[in-house]
Amino acid sequence: MDELIDILKEIHPDVDYATATNLVDGKILDSFDIISLVSEIADKFDVVVSAEHMIPENFNSAQAIWDLIQKLEDEE
Repeated sequence: MDELIDILKEIHPDVDYATATNLVDGKILDSFDIISLVSEIADKFDVVVSAEHMIPENFNSAQAIWDLIQKLEDEE
Protein backbone atom coordinates (compact mmCIF):
# COMPACT_ATOMS: atom_id res chain seq x y z
CA MET A 1 0.00 0.00 0.00
CA ASP A 2 2.93 2.34 0.61
CA GLU A 3 3.79 2.20 -3.10
CA LEU A 4 0.22 3.26 -3.91
CA ILE A 5 0.39 6.16 -1.45
CA ASP A 6 3.64 7.27 -3.08
CA ILE A 7 1.93 7.28 -6.49
CA LEU A 8 -1.03 9.26 -5.11
CA LYS A 9 1.29 11.77 -3.43
CA GLU A 10 2.93 12.43 -6.80
CA ILE A 11 -0.48 13.46 -8.12
CA HIS A 12 -1.64 15.52 -5.11
CA PRO A 13 0.99 15.76 -2.36
CA ASP A 14 -1.24 17.84 -0.07
CA VAL A 15 -3.93 15.17 0.49
CA ASP A 16 -4.04 12.91 3.56
CA TYR A 17 -4.63 9.64 1.74
CA ALA A 18 -4.80 7.67 5.00
CA THR A 19 -8.11 9.32 5.90
CA ALA A 20 -9.56 10.70 2.64
CA THR A 21 -12.68 8.84 1.52
CA ASN A 22 -14.00 11.23 -1.12
CA LEU A 23 -11.18 11.46 -3.64
CA VAL A 24 -13.56 11.33 -6.61
CA ASP A 25 -16.80 12.55 -5.03
CA GLY A 26 -14.93 15.47 -3.45
CA LYS A 27 -13.31 16.28 -6.80
CA ILE A 28 -9.81 15.79 -5.40
CA LEU A 29 -9.02 13.42 -8.26
CA ASP A 30 -10.31 14.43 -11.70
CA SER A 31 -10.55 12.29 -14.82
CA PHE A 32 -7.00 13.14 -15.91
CA ASP A 33 -5.70 12.16 -12.46
CA ILE A 34 -7.55 8.83 -12.69
CA ILE A 35 -6.05 8.08 -16.11
CA SER A 36 -2.56 8.92 -14.80
CA LEU A 37 -3.17 6.81 -11.72
CA VAL A 38 -4.39 3.83 -13.75
CA SER A 39 -1.27 4.04 -15.90
CA GLU A 40 1.00 4.17 -12.86
CA ILE A 41 -0.86 1.25 -11.25
CA ALA A 42 -0.43 -0.79 -14.43
CA ASP A 43 3.31 -0.09 -14.47
CA LYS A 44 3.94 -0.61 -10.76
CA PHE A 45 1.62 -3.53 -10.00
CA ASP A 46 1.40 -5.19 -13.42
CA VAL A 47 -2.41 -5.18 -13.50
CA VAL A 48 -4.86 -3.84 -16.05
CA VAL A 49 -7.63 -1.61 -14.78
CA SER A 50 -10.35 -2.02 -17.39
CA ALA A 51 -13.15 0.45 -18.08
CA GLU A 52 -15.60 -1.63 -16.04
CA HIS A 53 -13.47 -0.98 -12.94
CA MET A 54 -13.28 2.79 -13.48
CA ILE A 55 -16.13 3.72 -11.19
CA PRO A 56 -16.00 6.28 -8.38
CA GLU A 57 -16.36 3.64 -5.66
CA ASN A 58 -13.03 2.11 -6.70
CA PHE A 59 -11.17 5.43 -6.52
CA ASN A 60 -12.74 7.32 -3.60
CA SER A 61 -10.04 6.29 -1.12
CA ALA A 62 -6.56 4.84 -1.09
CA GLN A 63 -8.00 1.74 0.58
CA ALA A 64 -10.58 1.29 -2.21
CA ILE A 65 -7.85 1.64 -4.84
CA TRP A 66 -5.66 -0.83 -2.94
CA ASP A 67 -8.58 -3.29 -2.70
CA LEU A 68 -9.06 -2.99 -6.46
CA ILE A 69 -5.36 -3.68 -7.09
CA GLN A 70 -5.50 -6.74 -4.83
CA LYS A 71 -8.61 -8.00 -6.62
CA LEU A 72 -6.99 -7.54 -10.02
CA GLU A 73 -3.80 -9.28 -8.90
CA ASP A 74 -5.85 -12.23 -7.64
CA GLU A 75 -7.63 -12.51 -11.00
CA GLU A 76 -4.37 -12.88 -12.90
